[in-house]
Amino acid sequence: MKKPKKPASVTVNRRAHYDYQLGEELSCGMLLSGPEVRLIRDHHVQLKGSFVTVKNGELWLNNLTLGADTERNIKLLATRKQILSLMRAKQDGYQLVPVRLLAGGRYIKLVIATGKSKKKYDKRETIKKRDLERGRY
Repeated sequence: MKKPKKPASVTVNRRAHYDYQLGEELSCGMLLSGPEVRLIRDHHVQLKGSFVTVKNGELWLNNLTLGADTERNIKLLATRKQILSLMRAKQDGYQLVPVRLLAGGRYIKLVIATGKSKKKYDKRETIKKRDLERGRY
């Protein structure tokens, strides 16, 4: 019997870790068409500049760059309970940030996290810690 493939990361939003203090993560499915799936599996996708919103009790991924600079809005698939917890977090001042896109086996999933925006001095502190860990100073 074959073991199912573990999802491999197609793309990562590196800017998310720099701009936000990330909290809990949630893995969501995506409502995609055939050509969109092919573009994602061929790594023609960017999460840079994309964000997640809640409209009419549904999750939407906005400004996903697919292919040659075409930005799309894509519906995300999550349970009602998960959406309500994300809406509560949004009311508490958190933002919904797409972190990475996973494609392995049959499904394509998006990992989103709740995040608080970092101030400029927090970003400088992050850079300082990273440089100290690398042994630059």
